[in-house]
Amino acid sequence: MSQTIIQKLGFDPHAPAFMAAMCQMSLDAGALIMTHFRNGVEEETKADKSPVTQADRDAEILLETALSKIAPQVQVIGEEACSVQTPEKLDDAFFLLDPLDGTRDFVAKRDNFTVNIGLIVDRVPVAGVIYAPVHEKLYFSGTDAAYRLNIAPDGKLDITQATRLRTERITEKGVKVIASYSHRDSETEDIIEQLHVTKTIATASSYKFCLLAEGSADFYPRYGRTMEWDTAAGQAILEAAGGVVTFSDGSRFTYAKLERGLDNPSFIAAASDNWQDALK
Repeated sequence: MSQTIIQKLGFDPHAPAFMAAMCQMSLDAGALIMTHFRNGVEEETKADKSPVTQADRDAEILLETALSKIAPQVQVIGEEACSVQTPEKLDDAFFLLDPLDGTRDFVAKRDNFTVNIGLIVDRVPVAGVIYAPVHEKLYFSGTDAAYRLNIAPDGKLDITQATRLRTERITEKGVKVIASYSHRDSETEDIIEQLHVTKTIATASSYKFCLLAEGSADFYPRYGRTMEWDTAAGQAILEAAGGVVTFSDGSRFTYAKLERGLDNPSFIAAASDNWQDALK
């Protein structure tokens, strides 16, 4: 973490106490979500036709409240707030929240939904936390690695017990590809055809980035629509582990795209920057 970023924020997001606070609020949100998961929820439809539940709204309020206590000076942009109104202006530093990524999986009682907190400074992600409540896995960024901690929503948090994650170079002998099972298209299929694929993993939500960071997958092409809060935390974690997230032209994926309504264009996420070497 550069001193310029720390000075701009007024704190170091990877300081143990601050990162532990972000991890704890993600666990708290996960516990709240799991209460809804067990008791049942009614799916609603937002103006953009995407699904939403009361669990999404409750978790966002919890995260916003918790962040206001530890970083009151930093703007917070949440998915559910943006479904009502996109902000007119973004600060140089802001949090991006997806309180329940994978709502369709959540409603269907599947297991890959996540809680996401990403911190953006000067249009790039500098810190991130992802919690997958059903998997009971917490992922977070560090200064020179990403980390994974197995923990239940109501478990005691000790981030010093987390496993360090660093990705390895992709080899052309075989590539493990992630492809969304609900947002797969012809462009995704085309690029998969160009790779030496040994395994295709179908999963949902930002959990894809976690699989890349921990070495369970190598490559994730995304040509369908996503929003900035879908990817911010995952990119921070993957980049901390040594991976990359790029635009289709190979440049680093960036944020604060208000001109697009915080909508993302296509991107490539990979365990290392040599992913093109695996192309046939």
